Amino acid sequence: MTDAPLVRRSPVPPDQCNLWKAFGLIGDRWTLVILRSALYGVRRFDDFQVELEIPRSVLSHRLAALVELGIVERREYRDDGQRARIEYPLTEMGRALGLPFMAMTEWSDHWIGKGTSPLTLRSKTSGQRFRVALIDEGGKPARKGDVEQVVTLGPRQQAKTAKKTAKRTAKRTAKKKADRATDA
Repeated sequence: MTDAPLVRRSPVPPDQCNLWKAFGLIGDRWTLVILRSALYGVRRFDDFQVELEIPRSVLSHRLAALVELGIVERREYRDDGQRARIEYPLTEMGRALGLPFMAMTEWSDHWIGKGTSPLTLRSKTSGQRFRVALIDEGGKPARKGDVEQVVTLGPRQQAKTAKKTAKRTAKRTAKKKADRATDA
């Protein structure tokens, strides 16, 4: 995303935007805090429930949804002398949420925590803090003003968008004509 000029509509309609779809899948509060804990390594139902103080029925429902999405897997484990129980480790898809969550952590530490952080991620070798950064495919960091938005919808999506735009334009034109006729 860039410092874009003011526009009336986003370049990609919400129903064709993968980010919008992702928010619909994992964007509720409980799912996000479950994922936060899972990214820290929490995997067991009771551990999620105690840490988050989440109602058991809500936790059960959210974990089932995350399993269905392929973000966590449902796996049986057994502690010595105990009955079999279920844990919910992250899948590759779930672990891939680490970077977006790191970006949100960086944002919240700056704006909500006023520059303080209860936890930082540091390099084991250099001791330096990690930061989330926008880099190009060649590994070069983006500079302000160097980022452009390029819409890459497929042909079917482009046709659908063009059709919607044409409908909106026709509606607007008809309304303007009707308004002019009324004013005359």
